Amino acid sequence: MHTYDRVLVLGPGSHVGTAWTAGLAYGLRRDGVDLGEADLIVGTSAGAIVGALLATGQNPGRLATSARPDAHRLKADPARMGEVFAVLGDRSLEPGEARRRVGRLALDGADPRAEEALIAGRAALIGADAWPERRLVLTAVDATTGEPVVWDRDSGVPLVSAVAASSAFPGAAPPVAIDGRRYMDGALRSGTNADLAAGARTLVVVEPMAHLFPREPLDRQLAAVAADTVVTIGPDPASVRAFGSDPGDLAAWEPAYRAGLRQAGEVGAQLRSTWRTAADAG
Repeated sequence: MHTYDRVLVLGPGSHVGTAWTAGLAYGLRRDGVDLGEADLIVGTSAGAIVGALLATGQNPGRLATSARPDAHRLKADPARMGEVFAVLGDRSLEPGEARRRVGRLALDGADPRAEEALIAGRAALIGADAWPERRLVLTAVDATTGEPVVWDRDSGVPLVSAVAASSAFPGAAPPVAIDGRRYMDGALRSGTNADLAAGARTLVVVEPMAHLFPREPLDRQLAAVAADTVVTIGPDPASVRAFGSDPGDLAAWEPAYRAGLRQAGEVGAQLRSTWRTAADAG
């Protein structure tokens, strides 16, 4: 198994999670902790957007505002999202079957124009179209089979398509066609997908929706990874208030970004020592 001195895992979180994660990353970078220096970045959904931005060497501060004309042209379908969460909440379903049922909901009535808007929007957000040399892996799920996939620069999948698919949550965005198949949000694989950090010596997990979901699944993943040092960062109560009640509310983008920026100042001191020690050890 390959080992990595520093691994960064960025979890899902819709619009507010994207903005908060970007604000956190920018604030940490300003304070001397560049998360983009990680030897491996694992990105899922919102984390795929910010992960691609960091891995390609860009400034996360470019996401301080949501005022990007092509970035947010999709309209969510609350009824469809309700159906999706009903399936995901059905404890009687085996995980693969739950993903297949969600996939059928995602594929039902998918609009090619919405897919074009999604891809254009993700391209505007990440500002890059080529995979970086730095190791970046992005997660998604096959909408037909329910099988999880993990892409990197050797997968032959365009970066923008991979980011779009990873952040295509049914009801909020359409599935993305890649090589004749359609893919949906990587969070449907296993939330933050921290298990993909296997081989990490120092692991930093940023989980924008930590306040909404039980901690146990992540704890199991972290135990399996068995990194020497683990730092998990979720939104504090002030950040949660900034998010509001709807993670997909664009009006909360800038407040969420500012909340991440503020929270970076509170976690930066601890993380700076951890991040630098890990780099020196490498």
